[in-house]
Amino acid sequence: MPARQFLTEDEEEQIVDAINAAEQKTSGEVRVHIEHHCANNALDRADHVFHDLGMDETKLQNGVLIYIATEDHKAAVYAGKGIHREVEDGFWNDVLQILINHFKKEEFEEGIEEAVYKVGNKLEELFPYHQKGDLEELSNDISFHDNKN
Repeated sequence: MPARQFLTEDEEEQIVDAINAAEQKTSGEVRVHIEHHCANNALDRADHVFHDLGMDETKLQNGVLIYIATEDHKAAVYAGKGIHREVEDGFWNDVLQILINHFKKEEFEEGIEEAVYKVGNKLEELFPYHQKGDLEELSNDISFHDNKN
């Protein structure tokens, strides 16, 4: 199944709404990337996608990518330097576990949405939105890639 067909239009919209809501309280940025295959380590691939999406260029280095490879059943959470060094040990694994628990029950949208909210709450705690003129630095749309690798 192509990556773009992993979610229905309504599910995709709900996830984008969750990203919008999560980012209302923080200067941080959350992105979700879904692709078909991940030939190697999911965290390495997430690192590559993070940079391809320009997430490493945010002012405070506080972007977080939720990466999913549908066909290979792989996922990763990758964060910018600004937030990664601030979170407690195990936090990213907790976010990943949310995805895994829901995906095992084929609750894909619910898992992604819950992971987005958990990341958003952490971003709000560490990078609260209180700066006048804080700009949306990245798109909130889900990015897709139907790779063949």
